[in-house]
Amino acid sequence: MRNRELPITILMADDDQDDCLLVKEALKESRLHNELYFVEDGEELMNYLHHRGKYELERPSPRPGLILLDLNMPRKDGREALREIRADPDLRAIPIVVLTTSKEDEDILRSYDLGANSFVSKPVTFEGLVEVMKSLGRYWLEIVELPLERKRKNDENSSS
Repeated sequence: MRNRELPITILMADDDQDDCLLVKEALKESRLHNELYFVEDGEELMNYLHHRGKYELERPSPRPGLILLDLNMPRKDGREALREIRADPDLRAIPIVVLTTSKEDEDILRSYDLGANSFVSKPVTFEGLVEVMKSLGRYWLEIVELPLERKRKNDENSSS
């Protein structure tokens, strides 16, 4: 396992405040100390990613290294947001894990067709969620090379 020089920011798009709180607690329980930001729907997700509206000046919105995306949200659902992110050359490399209550084959297939990197059904117990967060953390935050990390390294090398 390698240590990352800078921790990866996680952005979670989910309208269920209880789920957000549980994920936050599960990350702590998993001993993952990454910055975690929340948005409530796909519209707010896109505003965050493009630094628009309240994310322009009022609140920090660091580029996420990983997005946890619920499918069923108001205003703009996760499917629409996923399609929009994958169509944007500046955003398409951000890994997206669909984390949703759905277990429907259609949702799974469509999510991958739209460019999701992973599809995970939310566990029904807190212990199950902790296990999922440990696994996601181990894979996405410790094992794989992420595009954001590569970009940081290239930026540092070109400025030297």
